Order: sequence, then structure tokens, then C-alpha cells
Amino acid sequence: MKPIALALAAAFLSLPLAAQDQPTRPPITGIAHVRIYSTDLHKSLDFYSRILGTTPRNAGCTDMARPCFIVNDYQQIQLSEVATATASPTNLLAEIAFATPDVVRMRSYLLAHNVAAGRVTRDISGVAHFVLHDPEGNPIAFVQLHPRSVFTAPPEQISTRMLHAGFIVKDRAAEDRFYRDLLGFRMYWHGGFKDAGDDWWEIQVPDGTDWIEYMLNIPSNADHKERGIQNHISFAVEQMKPAVALLRTRGLKTTAEPEIGRDGKWSFDIYDPDDTRVEFMEFTPAQKPCCSEYTGPHPKP
Repeated sequence: MKPIALALAAAFLSLPLAAQDQPTRPPITGIAHVRIYSTDLHKSLDFYSRILGTTPRNAGCTDMARPCFIVNDYQQIQLSEVATATASPTNLLAEIAFATPDVVRMRSYLLAHNVAAGRVTRDISGVAHFVLHDPEGNPIAFVQLHPRSVFTAPPEQISTRMLHAGFIVKDRAAEDRFYRDLLGFRMYWHGGFKDAGDDWWEIQVPDGTDWIEYMLNIPSNADHKERGIQNHISFAVEQMKPAVALLRTRGLKTTAEPEIGRDGKWSFDIYDPDDTRVEFMEFTPAQKPCCSEYTGPHPKP
């Protein structure tokens, strides 16, 4: 062996074992579930089943101890009951869970980067998952969904795709170091009430088109109503006006009308019984957005 080759081989062998064995991040393919706090499960069950048309399930959900609604084969809405409105936390999004094909490797990856993560457990359905908190203390989870029978949405279900979840963020740089630098989320769109401002910061999962939205510039003393507007979930529809008409036939009482948002997409907002905003949005923009161009792929039906 030539001296140069010998030197290179020796240099490689001298590398610390930890550097050679550093775990790589497995794919993060989308949002698996969002768990929402409820102060009255009866009212919440009625809203999510009767108004949204989703069917409550007692099987096939991550952690079957909680009321659950199947959105599609890989997405769910879950409810967690709290005693009273005054006892409910300031953020009524109890947890956002992301899908990955390998939760064990994901946990190892996070631990290798000094991020505290709970142990991997399996629920009664055999779904492996673990929980942790992002830099601002928001509860998140990673879920390894297993194959199950193909879900067929009932005809009354308004949407079969959850696009994103939004939550109040105080320190965008700290959250970006976690979600973008460590987990690989990528920019989708950003904008604000004014063209030069950033009030909404949307970043997509690295291996899919679902996204999370930072809700920025919200005062720390924001009241319950304001927090309900900002901490929200969003569902996709192919055509907004027929979807809104169908919501009204279900007993939705609102004088609001669909509108094109600053992101250029048709959208429509309603609120669950605890004032958490539930947004409906078309898959693609109807016009050019304000503030910045889209830099990621749009979701597809």
C-alpha cells in the first residue's frame, strides 16, 4: 500500500467511534395527528363529527384512550379533556405528532444532538411513538404508523387531508434551530399583515408537503380568544364554496364568508366549542401571494 493511502487509512481509523456512528435523521413524512384540549367532550364530539363529518373511532388511533377522529389513513384528530375552561392551558393544541418510518432511530438522532426525548412506547394498537418538547415547550411527538386497512371516508366528511397546524412562537430563531437546522424542515412561505412584515412563518416537513406555521408577534398577555385564533389546525378542500355550503347544511352558524388570504389561497375559518380555530384552505393559491414567493411544493389532493 502506498504511503499516502496508508496515511488516509490511519486517519480514518483514528476518528472517534461516536463520529463514525452518529445516527442520521430518518424521514419525517407529515403530520400524523393533532391533539386538542376540550372542556366539554360532548360538545367537541358533536362539532368534529356533525359539523366536520368525521367519524369517531375506537380503533386504529394512536393511544385509544382518547376520543379520536380518522382524517385519512395516516392522520387523526384527538381530543384530551380538561376539567374547566379556567383550568385549560394557554395553548389548546395539546400535541402535534409527526410521522416517521423509524421512531427508534429518530429518538437516537435527537439524543445524539442533546435533545431530551421520552422513551419509545407502544399503544394498545401497537403503534410506536415517543414524546418531547420543542425549544418553547410545545409538546410534540413522533409516531411510526403501521399499515392498516385502507380508510374510506364517509361521504359527509368535509376534508380528508390535514394540511398544517399553527401555534404561537415567541423566538423564531430558537424554533428554527430545532425544526429547520436539526429536523430538516424547509421554508414553504412567509408573510404578514404588511408586505414587509413576517407574522406567519410556514415550514414544511422535510419529506412531505404538510407544514407547521409559526404565529408571530402575538403579545404575551393575549386572551383566550386571541390564542384560539392563533393556535389552530387547517384542512384542505378542493373547492372552497361548495365545502362552506355543506358546512352550513350541518348547522354551522356564522356570517363569515370565504376569502383569499395574504398567501393567495381561498380560506374559511370556523371555531370549535373551545374557540380553537379550524381553518379550511384550498390546496393551491388562486392568486399571487403577498410578501414572498412559495419555495416548496404545494400539497396535492
